[in-house]
Amino acid sequence: MEGLRTSSALSSTHMPTSRSKTYFTKHKFLNFQFNPLPSSTFSRKTPSKSKLFTAIPSSPSFVSKPEPELEADSRAEKFDWYAHWYPVMPVCDLDKRAPHAKKVMGLDIVVWWDKNESSWRVFKDACPHRLAPLSEGRIDQWGRLQCVYHGWCFNGSGNCNFIPQAPPDGPPVCTSKRACAAVYPSTVQHDIVWFWPNTDPQYKDIILKKQPPFIPELDDPSYIKMSISRDFPYGYANMR
Repeated sequence: MEGLRTSSALSSTHMPTSRSKTYFTKHKFLNFQFNPLPSSTFSRKTPSKSKLFTAIPSSPSFVSKPEPELEADSRAEKFDWYAHWYPVMPVCDLDKRAPHAKKVMGLDIVVWWDKNESSWRVFKDACPHRLAPLSEGRIDQWGRLQCVYHGWCFNGSGNCNFIPQAPPDGPPVCTSKRACAAVYPSTVQHDIVWFWPNTDPQYKDIILKKQPPFIPELDDPSYIKMSISRDFPYGYANMR
């Protein structure tokens, strides 16, 4: 029986005598006609000479903080526009009999002749009482600058010498610092009135530390000089 099972198992097993073949069909392309692209001088791209670089951001840990000394030097080198002398007007164009209104560095100033000290003075063009323009006032018979609004009078140092409304037997209101006019340091050089645009009392004697720009040729009689001054109302309204 065992021999019959073995023979039947062998007879039932089919051994292929040949390998199965796989057939591939050729792909047929559609019969399209492709026309060649027209040649043109603009179709060629010239190679760019520029190179592309990739910027790698630095890590915040590698950013060095500025030294305190460098920060102090940068602050010290900052230009201060109000720490220099500026020309106001040639002396030949100023009348000693009346005050003159000017605007320099955006500051409203009044220039007037102090006959008691024989020098030109530069004040802030505002009375300390009601801020009326002192340039609209006059020079009184005692050589003081008198406000046109209430008649307050000031000497060359800015001190108030006379208030018409103050009673003669009343408190000395003229001596109050609040009654003083704001005075700019001023000087005359090369026949030009110069002023320092700061009324702080610490700059009262700034002329002893720093002088206006000096040009030797302007004081040399062998040279011919001509002074011309013109006022232009520059501002945002007419600079468009």
